[in-house]
Formats: sequence, structure tokens, C-alpha cells
Amino acid sequence: MTMIPFLIGIPAVFALIFPFVRDQKARGVIVYTGAGVIMLTTVVFTARWIADGSQVMMLYPETETVDHLMSVGDIALMCLIIYMGAKYRRIVPILLSVAQTALLLYTEFTTEVAAGPHMVVDWFTILMFIIIAFIGGFICIYTVGYMKGYHSHHKDVQDRQPFFFSMLFLFLAAMFGLVLSQNMIWMYFFWEITSVISFLMIGYTRSEEAVNNSFCALWMNLLGGLGFAVAIAWMAKVSGTVQLQDVVSAGAMLPLMCLALAGLTKSAQLPFSTWLLGAMVAPTPSSALLHSATMVKAGVYLLLRISPAFSGNLVGIIVSSIGGFTFIMASMMAIAQNDGKKVLAFSTISNLGLIVGCAGIGAEETVWAAVFLMIFHSVSKSMLFQSVGATENTLGSRDIEDMHGLIIRVPKLAYIMGIGIAGMYLAPFGMLISKWVALKAFVDSGNFVLVLCIAYGSASTMFYWTKWLAKLLCYHIPRETVKDVTRKDEYVSMIFHAATMLLLCLLLPLVAVWVVNPIVQELFGNAKDVISMSVLTTMAIMLVSIFIVPAAMFFISRRSHRELVPIYMNGINEGDNRFFTNSFGEKEHLYLSNWYLRFEFGRRHLRIPSLIIAAAALVLGFCIVIGGAV
Repeated sequence: MTMIPFLIGIPAVFALIFPFVRDQKARGVIVYTGAGVIMLTTVVFTARWIADGSQVMMLYPETETVDHLMSVGDIALMCLIIYMGAKYRRIVPILLSVAQTALLLYTEFTTEVAAGPHMVVDWFTILMFIIIAFIGGFICIYTVGYMKGYHSHHKDVQDRQPFFFSMLFLFLAAMFGLVLSQNMIWMYFFWEITSVISFLMIGYTRSEEAVNNSFCALWMNLLGGLGFAVAIAWMAKVSGTVQLQDVVSAGAMLPLMCLALAGLTKSAQLPFSTWLLGAMVAPTPSSALLHSATMVKAGVYLLLRISPAFSGNLVGIIVSSIGGFTFIMASMMAIAQNDGKKVLAFSTISNLGLIVGCAGIGAEETVWAAVFLMIFHSVSKSMLFQSVGATENTLGSRDIEDMHGLIIRVPKLAYIMGIGIAGMYLAPFGMLISKWVALKAFVDSGNFVLVLCIAYGSASTMFYWTKWLAKLLCYHIPRETVKDVTRKDEYVSMIFHAATMLLLCLLLPLVAVWVVNPIVQELFGNAKDVISMSVLTTMAIMLVSIFIVPAAMFFISRRSHRELVPIYMNGINEGDNRFFTNSFGEKEHLYLSNWYLRFEFGRRHLRIPSLIIAAAALVLGFCIVIGGAV
């Protein structure tokens, strides 16, 4: 379709404009315009595709010139990595980049492959378009207001907003290209762009920590890129094709394992989760973008695309095992965190682990659950990162303990954050429903290890989300008045996300029938009807249930003007339930704090063992697969 170049080209053109715009007001107008055009183009494209029958479209564009430009782009990315690696004396990224680029170029120019489609448009592509355009677009809008507050609080950080906005829009362009690509060489090109841009965004502040974390993200993603390049070279040499679908139909273990490696690194699964945790050093919009709509979703998108090939083989067992193990270990480590962004980071890794576990099973039900998890995770996690960023700018802290009674102090932010947290684990929000479906599918598959992982991992998830939600809803007399400095741009994005979350819950049966079932149908050739309740009955239950949390939060916030009931405080209550006079006549401060189980679940105790176990499983799997291939 003629609109496809615009989907990739529009955000790329806007990315080229920002370096030349220094005026903040003009930049904001351009961001709104760019985000609006991207969303409108996506809506028009989707509407036209559905009107034409919503049939799977394989596109065969004339590509010789484009192929050469992509080769030049691969070389340019390699040169940039070499330059940055030499500048900061990092040899590993240089070696990985040179190795994979040389292998890919050698394959392209020395191996003849059968002609095939370069792009595909189906329901999965359309879903990813909507996530990228709307979640990514509103993150860009949020960034307009957020970056003003960010630099007022971080005066030591050089203001490079034109560069930052340019990277945001270029990221969206690369993601559009990635999810469209059926030719693996094309997909690899966009894949590497996302890796390099994430490296640049994580290193935005140029502090020592930011530089170290950005290079950690770079070399881990380049390792996955090397696996991607090996898969391309193997398929081109042995099967004479570079089509992603041919990897699924051929069922060859080595290219499948290499693509799995690429997906595991990009989705930050153990033992590669370190890069996503390190990404927290970047400004919040990059965290929201990396954790929700783009970077990590590229990894699970690839794994779900090839999930039918995982069914009942060694690679599927390895992928599902690493996903399940990541889910439970990251959930436990999240319990010990009091930094809001770190909790969200571990939660992201954990939920991606569940999606990866579902993909590794390779059954219709598990992929159905995985797609739903991906949808709800994209919306909820983006909203939570934005609300935490806005709270940090308002309170000067993102510590969960400092959010005590946020429903009284800054109600609007507490509403949004509360809806986001509820969306991650409470009924009837889709994450919980998807987990139930995944649990049932794991039981049906006979994989009882994954059953234990999802059962105990979900319990850990409930623990840390409940602690956080309870902190927000605590009723007390605030110590000091807090001024909400959140800008309208930020609220526009956060309110959109909150409304989308509520609508997704209300319309869950329709989303299942109209979007998720067709995706499973296209991947497997058939789709089971997972939701057995009638659409109207389910929607009626959802309609009643989804307003319970917002309504409860509203009534709690309204209590702020009522008289506080004094409680016993082991001394004479000073009248505010915060201070009391002890037996020595001294004034004491009573403070309610969460229990973090730092010794039992602290990252210091669990990180190294979990990395060793996951790395050992991955290396053992590669050894077995390579041994079988040779």
C-alpha cells in the first residue's frame, strides 16, 4: 500500500527537523503536530486495510536501491559504534558490531536467496502500529512538559532536548519498519537502529553512570544482533531464503535458537536484564518508551512471530524456561525495591518473562494470553512511568515511601497512578485475566515448572503492587502543602492512558474477538475461543468493576477535609497521628513504612544466582543445538 512509506517516513522526517529547532514553544508545536500526524496516518491506514477485507498482505516492493541504502546504513551504524567505543575505550561493542555487520554484508553480496515478500501487513502488524503510534505518540507529547521540569531539577545536566526529541521520533520510525518487515535483512536493519538509539538515549545525561549503563545496553543488544545475523546467514546459506516465515516452516534449530537469543536480549530476559535496569538513569520518557511501546516489545514481537516453531522442541523449552524463571525472580527482586522506577523496571522484566514463557510454549492459548499481556502492559506501564516521573518532579523524589498519602496531597497524580497499578494486577483488568489464561494453558501443556513460576510469581507481584497502592491511599494529615507542578502536556498523555486502560477492560471481549483471535488465527491457522462468557455479560461485569478503584480513591481523597480520629501511639498523641510525646517528655515521630524484605529478596542476594542459572541454561541449550546442527 502506498501509505506504508509514510508510516516510516513521517516520524523520520520530524526527527530530522528537531536539531534545527531551538525555541521550546515551536518545538512543542512540532511534537504535537508530529504525534498527531503519526496517529492520524495509522488510523487511516488501519481503516483502509480493514475496509479492503483485512486480509494478510505480502508486499514485494522494488528494493535494489533500498537494499543498498540499508547496507550503507548498517555500515554507518557500525562506524558510529566504533567511534563511541573508541572514545570511551569499550572494545566489546566494537567487536560485536564489526562481526555482525561483516557477516551480514558478506551474506548479502555472496549468497543468492529466493525472492520473497519484504513486508507483511496482518492483524499483528496492525496491533503493533496502534501501540507504537498512540502509546509512543503520547509519550512524545508527555515529554514536552516533562523535560521542562526535568532540567529545572537537574541543572547539572546539559540541555539537549532537540537531540532527545529527535531520538524519540526516530525510534518510532524504526519500530514501524521493524514490525512491517518480513525479510529478515530488513528487520535486522531496523532492529539495530533501535539498539543504537536506546544506547544514545540512556546516555543522555553523559554522567559516568549513564555512560556505563548505555554501553551495557549496547553490548547486550549487539550480542542479540549477532545472533540475528547468524540466523540470516544460516538460512541464506542452507535454505536459500531470508524470510522470517520460512524459519518457522523449516523448523531448523540453530537459526531458531539464534533468533530466540535476539528476542531474549531485546526483551531484557535473564541473564540480559541488567541493561533495562540501567536504563532508569535516563529521563522518564525514554524509560516509558523503552519499557512499554518500543524497545522491549520488539523482542517479544519477534518471539511471538516465530512462536509456532517453538512447540514441543528444545528451543521452545529453553525460551519458556528462561521466561518463567525471569518472571518469578524479577517479581521477587521487585519486592525489595522502594524506588518507584526500579519497581517498574523489575515489573517490566517480570511481565515480559511471562510473555516470553507463553511464546516458548508455542500453543494457541498461550499466545492468546501473551498478546493480551502485551496490550495491557504497554498501556499500563507507560502510564505508570509517566506518573512516577511527574510525581518525582512534584515531590522531588520517586521513593514509594515519600508517596505516603499521595491521594490527599496530589489527588490527580494518585488517581492516574492508582489506575495504572490496578491495571497491572487487580480484577477485572486484563493483566489478571491474561495471567489466568496463561496459567490454564501451562496446566494443559503439562509444564508444571511454569505453573509454579506463574503461581508464585503472581503472588510476589500482588505483594509489591499492594504495598505501593496502599501507600497512595493512606489517609493522613499532610506534613506540608505540595504544589502540583505537572504540566498540561503531561496530563494530556496520562489521562489518555488512564482512559484507554479503562476502555480496554470494558471492551475486553470485543478486543479478544476482533483483534487477538485474528492474530492467533494468522499465526497458527486456528484460534480457540478462550472467553466462554457472552460478550454482553462480560462487558456488564467489567463496567461495574472497573470503576471500583477510581471511586474508592475519589472518596478517600474527599475525606481530606474531615476531622482526623486520634489513634493510640504509645504515648501522648499530638493530635495529628504523626507525633507523640514519650514517657521522657520527648517528642517522637511515628512513621508508617512498608516491609521490603531486603535480605530475603534483595537484588544483592538474588541477582548473581539468577544470572548464573539463566546463563547456564542458555549456554547449555546452544551447545546442544549446535551439536545437533553439526
